[in-house]
Amino acid sequence: MIAKPATSATLREINLRTVFDVIRAQAPISRAEVARVTGISKPTVSALLQDLLDLGLVAESGGADRQELGPTYGALFFAPRPEAAHVLALDVGARHLRGAVANLEGEVLARADVEVAGQDAPQIVATAASLMTTVADAAGIPASSLQHAAVGVPGVVDLKEGRIWQALNVPALDGYPAQKAFTEALGGMPVTLENDIHLAALGERQSGCGADVDNFCFLSVGTGVGAGLVLRGELHRGFAGAAGELDCVFDESEIESNDPCAAEILRHAETLFPAGAAPASTEELFSLARAGDAHAVAAVDEEARRIAGYLAPVAAVVDVELAVLGGGIGLNGDLLLDRVAARLARRVPYPPRVEVSALGHAAVLTGAVALATHEALEQILAARFHATHRRP
Repeated sequence: MIAKPATSATLREINLRTVFDVIRAQAPISRAEVARVTGISKPTVSALLQDLLDLGLVAESGGADRQELGPTYGALFFAPRPEAAHVLALDVGARHLRGAVANLEGEVLARADVEVAGQDAPQIVATAASLMTTVADAAGIPASSLQHAAVGVPGVVDLKEGRIWQALNVPALDGYPAQKAFTEALGGMPVTLENDIHLAALGERQSGCGADVDNFCFLSVGTGVGAGLVLRGELHRGFAGAAGELDCVFDESEIESNDPCAAEILRHAETLFPAGAAPASTEELFSLARAGDAHAVAAVDEEARRIAGYLAPVAAVVDVELAVLGGGIGLNGDLLLDRVAARLARRVPYPPRVEVSALGHAAVLTGAVALATHEALEQILAARFHATHRRP
């Protein structure tokens, strides 16, 4: 393919993004410092700063918190305006719907969780509309002023049709036209759907264990199993948005004996405990293991084997540096980390280090905030440059 030549508008957009990124990273910063850091000429920097001021993305600052660096001689400093836009983040689960409003810098201004156990997809969408109003009011922001919404959902998101597939833990969600439904329910606000575990990986990249890691896998183990991949610092969705569907690694006849999800490991535990003495929940199982119960410890060993079995193909094919465990089961790092790491070391030549999610149950919502703020910024810049939106 022959690359298209860059136009003056393209170069201006690239330079604008570069200047804005520098301001976000080093604010408050002067015009001269921006030129020095970016290598862009001072006249061009001046024009770009005016663009950012006009867009409302930055504001002039007196640089009061830079006084420790010495006199500023009246120089103007620039800082981002977090209030330039506000976004909505939603995390749809089978038991809870989590929502948050954040500013353009990703600072969460208000958050609320509601029970949705037993609700089907249309009911959850209606609940999401109510939750939007709740968190917007708590943040002191009119819901109508929200710029973009990012919604984390279980299953594979079909971006072309706006439907969700492979989603069986929420009634009526499989095949549901979620893009259209959420857009209408949220008052016509632009909505981006993404798989929840993909967002959890993005959240870890944003402010968790993966903040300084370019290649890692996030594995969520709870009522179900899912994975998200970050490669070269970017979320990897795959050809159809189905990257991370690790259940496909095993044949149907092998799933029961290899699946680390809660139901399967509890089923296995029943074979280890005396009749009628098996734990009723994974919480009880891990509690017994911590107390030294031999049957529970054996079940945890088996769980570690299963988790390693899911991670090993990723480590062997993609060669990730880090594996992050999340989900209700995955967060039991005190019992799982060493066991999983030891099994990976025996299976793959260059095993990733294994850590527990730094964000816990907030990982999906954190990723949704990151995605929503990215898209909101794209909308603002698109108004100036007519750029095509790009996913992070």
